[in-house]
Amino acid sequence: MIPLRLAEVAAAVGGRLIAADPEVTVTGTVEFDSRKVGPGGLFVAFPGEKVDGHDYAAGSVEAGAVAVLGTREVPGVPMVLVDDALAAMGRLARAVVDRLPGLTVIGLTGSSGKTTTKDLIAQLTARLGPTVAPPGSFNNELGHPYTALQAGPETRYLVMEKGARGVGHVRYLCDVVPPRISVVLNVGVAHIGEFGSRETIALAKGELVEALPVDGLAVLNADDDLVSAMATRTAARVVRYGEAPDADIRAVDVTLDERGRPSYTLVTPEGDAPVRLGLTGRHQVSNSLAAAAVARELGMPLTELAIALGQLGLVSTRRMDVFERTDGVTVIDDSYNANPASMAAALRALAGVGQGRRTVAVLGYMAELGPFEHDGHVEVGRLAAELGVDRLLVVGDAAAPIHQGANSVGDWGGESVLLTDQAGAVEVLRNELRPGDVVLVKGSRYRTWEVADALRADAVPAAGSGGSASSELASPAVATEGDPA
Repeated sequence: MIPLRLAEVAAAVGGRLIAADPEVTVTGTVEFDSRKVGPGGLFVAFPGEKVDGHDYAAGSVEAGAVAVLGTREVPGVPMVLVDDALAAMGRLARAVVDRLPGLTVIGLTGSSGKTTTKDLIAQLTARLGPTVAPPGSFNNELGHPYTALQAGPETRYLVMEKGARGVGHVRYLCDVVPPRISVVLNVGVAHIGEFGSRETIALAKGELVEALPVDGLAVLNADDDLVSAMATRTAARVVRYGEAPDADIRAVDVTLDERGRPSYTLVTPEGDAPVRLGLTGRHQVSNSLAAAAVARELGMPLTELAIALGQLGLVSTRRMDVFERTDGVTVIDDSYNANPASMAAALRALAGVGQGRRTVAVLGYMAELGPFEHDGHVEVGRLAAELGVDRLLVVGDAAAPIHQGANSVGDWGGESVLLTDQAGAVEVLRNELRPGDVVLVKGSRYRTWEVADALRADAVPAAGSGGSASSELASPAVATEGDPA
């Protein structure tokens, strides 16, 4: 964070100082985990029923914090006292961002692919200048200000993933960190149980382009009608990407190699260039085009852009992470989360990687689909069968409609089995896997990753199976429980 006197912090958050010297300056980081507080830092104490941050206030000061931002006084501790610590953290983040005129904020949202595309964009912008981006899917009311507060005078790009569980959520996050460039990936049915319809999801996602200034830029998916239509909701300039003929940034002649890694010709107003991605899954074409559109607008030349796209790697875990085991089995770990669109993309990737080999899909429950839950799972099962998946392991009774959907495809030559839990899936895999098999593991974070971890225990470290972002890419190492759409 930029250095701020406690008087400035209090003014920014609408708080008052208690037992604190207004001239003392915050020179360190802002942390809500007392274990991460260092010299010159500011500790944010959140109240809670099980764990109350105020109980760690004194310890954070002993560790070097100059003050504590909290909602109740702690004797002997310099405090910035506020009514709502989370809202105050958001106001502080806005004050910091407003004091960084050389900062370009890139906001991104969508029903699926947000975290992967955020990571791709951040890897590209890190080539252009110091970049800050959140770790994983830290895209909520806490992750947003926490990430923004990592920005300093040297930061040129702040890449922010914006999640939502209802109308108005993206708008709030944009108030905390106003975007200069807004990227909308897609409108699917993830969390549709909370939104009610795709149209309502589009209403919520479109708040990101509505927040743009007149001289801002909206980057929209030309292949998604609901996203493309968001052009009417902003006064900013619009650039469309995709495979549609009218896209400004386009991919043509898409092919996949034996590992399901796409190659294509990148078509831009400046010319064409060949691109060969190191990421698995045809859906990575769209994700990479969104990232390319941003990097191009920020000044990356076409030739450099094409090379950079080919060097993109995995940053966040459990997202299309392909690894090989010593027994010759290939595993696709996409176990972080799942919705119908991402399930379909992962199954197609499995089919691509598994051409000429036996394919196995371990699929779990997809959460927050509301009245679309049954049909959504059935369609996933049908697709698995239609793609010719050889063995389908469905984990948990809640995911049973996947099993039903697969068995409803009359000419399917594969087999589906419904298992009680992850341990059952691991046992089946241990008994049945043979060299050359390709296994996909995917589900909505109901411990489905335990299956991937059991398979990974015998993995072979492989160069080029997914790298990390440039060392200039600063990603605060924190975790989040929520994963808004």
